[in-house]
Amino acid sequence: MLPSARGSIVGSLLGILVCGTAGGVAAWALVTALGQDGVLGAVLAAVTGMIVATALWAGGSSLLRAWGFLR
Repeated sequence: MLPSARGSIVGSLLGILVCGTAGGVAAWALVTALGQDGVLGAVLAAVTGMIVATALWAGGSSLLRAWGFLR
């Protein structure tokens, strides 16, 4: 494996970890603030977490490409 490919994989894993964690925290905060629990709370948390994580991933990728860190 080329060193640049290895760095790309590590960077992607780090980005997934950061975006997923932020999405989970945002989902937990929303569900807690709304006082939801059970199935409705779980579905709301899953949808919210995925939307936040995806938005952060897309925004972060665009920002890193604009700054020239990614091609």
